[in-house]
Amino acid sequence: MSTSGLYATLFEPHTSNSKAFLVLDDGRSLSFREFLKLARSIAGVLQRHGVVPGDRVAVQATKSAEALAIYAACARLGAALLPLNTSYTSDELAYLLENAEPRVFVCDPTDAEQLEPVARSAGSTVLTLDANGAGTLIDAIDPDRPAPDVVPRDDDDLAAILYTSGTTGKPKGAMLTNRNLISNAQVLTALWQFTNNDVLLHALPIFHTHGLFVAMNVALAS
Repeated sequence: MSTSGLYATLFEPHTSNSKAFLVLDDGRSLSFREFLKLARSIAGVLQRHGVVPGDRVAVQATKSAEALAIYAACARLGAALLPLNTSYTSDELAYLLENAEPRVFVCDPTDAEQLEPVARSAGSTVLTLDANGAGTLIDAIDPDRPAPDVVPRDDDDLAAILYTSGTTGKPKGAMLTNRNLISNAQVLTALWQFTNNDVLLHALPIFHTHGLFVAMNVALAS
């Protein structure tokens, strides 16, 4: 059984990589190194809000570099990411949060007041993040506090939960392990012949498994 885990396999090799990783809508670019520095800072915020290995972190946020960095932060902490469709209603979210019991729930600042009671009922702390990468999650970053160490994970440790659409009943949480996500990235990188010289136009939402795990992990694995 491997103890390297998702972060050590896909993210950590890029710690000193100064090549552009993300090119944003406004023309700015973020290098791999800058992205992982942001993820380390976010991991510190999550840790200070009680997130420990095996906890779930639920995210209902518009696509941004900061929202993507939450995924890397969870991988660093050994927490499982729960990406949530941004069109889910409060009733739908109530079921999912009660079912998954995330330690932290990240949502848009405009929804925080309405969703606070829902999250509190599920035992979750609410942090906010908007489409511009601003919110209480980012406000809580403390540059004077050291980033948490990378938590070693085994192949079969939980890395993410994706809920089904629930068309024939209540949505069910599909549990994805470190092995699932690493294997998927490595196989698709080879199949697509994707290299570090290729550019990916990212149009899908990041609550979608292809928009988050497939696209991002392939870019990291190439």
